Amino acid sequence: MQASEHTIKQIERALKKVAQKFNVELENQPLTDIHIQVNQESGELLVFNDEDVEITRCVVEEWIDSKDEDFYEHVKSTLLQVIQQNKDITEGLHVLRPYSYVLVDEDHETICDLYLVDDDTIVLDGELMEGLSEDLDLFWEELRNK
Repeated sequence: MQASEHTIKQIERALKKVAQKFNVELENQPLTDIHIQVNQESGELLVFNDEDVEITRCVVEEWIDSKDEDFYEHVKSTLLQVIQQNKDITEGLHVLRPYSYVLVDEDHETICDLYLVDDDTIVLDGELMEGLSEDLDLFWEELRNK
């Protein structure tokens, strides 16, 4: 399922509204992640902060009553694409770094981390230290065998 240009524009507008909420450079920047929730029935895209306070919402007509079994995979791909295409907005929030864009379900449980913004590191679609445990185990095993 390829997102339409209209859908991409709607998501971009929502991201711009989020950026407007965090556009003032404060001495004490807030510590928060950006939680994105999508409702497959209503097509609503809602954005929350860490305290589940709604920042913005919009309706993506293309997603209303979607029967797609891979709905969240397609949404994840589309959101990631729009976030990457709008780096000046998504990486320019005046919140404490690192912060993440997180796709959540209706219970605000994490479905996946979409994008991590840090001063020196940006992680796309994955964990920052993915595979680190296995690498360390292998390293210690090699050290022991020498």
